Amino acid sequence: MADVLTHHCPNCGGPLTFNPSDQKFHCDYCLSIFTVEDIERFEAQETPATAESAAAGEEQSTAEVDLFLCPSCGAQIVTDHTTAATYCYFCHNPVVLSGRLTGAFLPNKVLPFKIDREKAISDFLAWTKKKRFIPKDFFNEQQIEKMTGVYFPYWVVDAETAGDLTGKGTSLRVWIIGDIEYTETKVYQIFRQGKAKIQHLTKNALTKNLQQKMVEGVQPFPIDQAVDFHTEYLSGFQAEKRDIEITELAEQIKHELTEYTEDLLRDTVAGYTTFTPGNRSVNVEKQDNHYLLLPVWLVTYQDAADKTYYYAMNGQTGKVSGILPISNKRLGLFSGGIFAVLLGIALIVGYFI
Repeated sequence: MADVLTHHCPNCGGPLTFNPSDQKFHCDYCLSIFTVEDIERFEAQETPATAESAAAGEEQSTAEVDLFLCPSCGAQIVTDHTTAATYCYFCHNPVVLSGRLTGAFLPNKVLPFKIDREKAISDFLAWTKKKRFIPKDFFNEQQIEKMTGVYFPYWVVDAETAGDLTGKGTSLRVWIIGDIEYTETKVYQIFRQGKAKIQHLTKNALTKNLQQKMVEGVQPFPIDQAVDFHTEYLSGFQAEKRDIEITELAEQIKHELTEYTEDLLRDTVAGYTTFTPGNRSVNVEKQDNHYLLLPVWLVTYQDAADKTYYYAMNGQTGKVSGILPISNKRLGLFSGGIFAVLLGIALIVGYFI
């Protein structure tokens, strides 16, 4: 049974949660508010036994432990092997699972939530009102309660590339003198060479999100606003650790860096009637890989056929993405209404004709 970590209020001992509105940590019991520096100063003064417990958790960082004990009520917390932060289902105590985000799995940075739960729900309801044929139970009270703030793992790549491009360009000029049309075609050998800096190429690092377009749909994230990772930012949210390594994405990343560099070189070719590219080559001269946790508000929904739909919102920018269910009943009623109106118009026109 692995250890779990809860960040406690220095004043009353209650669990702390991160508040996106002021980017600080709140205690719901004594209403105290702290910064991450306040919490870490307090926790540094705790007993050595606490430190030993945390170390024990780190030793298990490579194990796929699925069973934890809640430090508040003692209930068992069952997770899959990528979950790094969650709630106790019985007492709702926010917990961070020790060892899941340590060692090689320690994120370089985290982008904290900026949109709080209240605004996320408000925006979700406003968005669903614009979607005419969504089933009502997609946005009922039970569904709203399922809205979850999740830190998803991503690889973020910064790179410097060097490339060159050759090709053939033509310049066509047509003019008329009297009854004669003249055409002049000039052919040019074109050569381009340059360097590029590519920042914040963001790649999903969680296998179970591969089939979900929400990962790409809510991008981009303001990566520049990411801060150094502290487990305190996970309090009150769910979090996943990566299970896709950067080596598995190497070919895909190289292809995207190459394609982007070639596009930049191609964009410098202007003023020609036609351009036919020839030889192209790109070298990645420098590549820095960063492991980040990025914020997403998420609602999932299963229909009668167990097909999963989702609504996702970027926890920083508010950009939304979703694959939505359609209520055949509501669609049928709407179509029937249109048919009835058209039929009525046809009968009236027919009567006067």
